[in-house]
Amino acid sequence: MQVQVVDYCASDAAQKFVESLRNTGFGVLTNHPIQQALVEKIYQDWYQFFMHDEKKSFAFDVEKQDGYFAPEISETAKGHTIKDIKEYYHVYPWGRIPEQLKEDVLAYYKMASDLASELLDWIEKNSPADVAELYSEPLSNMIMDTPNTLLRILHYPPFNGTEEPGAIRAAAHEDINLITILPAANEPGLQVQAKDGQWLDVPSDFGHLIVNIGDMLQEASQGYFPSTSHRVINPTGENSGKSRISLPLFLHPRGEVVLSDKHTSESYLLERLKELGVK
Repeated sequence: MQVQVVDYCASDAAQKFVESLRNTGFGVLTNHPIQQALVEKIYQDWYQFFMHDEKKSFAFDVEKQDGYFAPEISETAKGHTIKDIKEYYHVYPWGRIPEQLKEDVLAYYKMASDLASELLDWIEKNSPADVAELYSEPLSNMIMDTPNTLLRILHYPPFNGTEEPGAIRAAAHEDINLITILPAANEPGLQVQAKDGQWLDVPSDFGHLIVNIGDMLQEASQGYFPSTSHRVINPTGENSGKSRISLPLFLHPRGEVVLSDKHTSESYLLERLKELGVK
């Protein structure tokens, strides 16, 4: 098992990319259309936001799930009892966004959403016929005009020795959504679990774009595309004193989209949010 690094501009990019998703749940793109200068600016500007008390005035809304999530109310991964070491902000175009950060982050949201639509087309076109028949509508159509796609700006703070024993930056988990698009973070740490249980580093050179399958696509494909466990491990040595900023975009279908005989997108999401303790 190895996550493939695929040149987005190559003639066989779609085939190789989807093959990697099928085998590992992850694929990595180079030469992609996401503007790296914009990503870097967002990392820098949101780092400053997390360093100031202004963030507390954007405390998250329990019902809408937008806004700032402080470390003490951070997620506890499914199957775990200790909260992750992180704070984060949920961005929706309709939600609250600090005015000075709005233009750049919404530009990125649109740019990444447009690419996601193309990648979902790649996935559908490279699905076996019997798997493609399972999709209740074209995969890219599932996210068209959706209000549910979530951009999460994550800040993993430097370590200072007061961390709870056993806590890590992001405990092993699977994503809830269809696919996730993630520019490589400013610091390493992302790992994916192989079929034999070993943890492997995901290729995360700065400029790489990481994409992974979420539970909703696993559900819609009846397991053909695996939603694999991944985590962010704790830094060591001199890296312990560094913050880590991450910018995942979680592509969620419209609430009424049928994923399977058991679930719509809305019912699946509600079930998982309750498991995470944030709903």
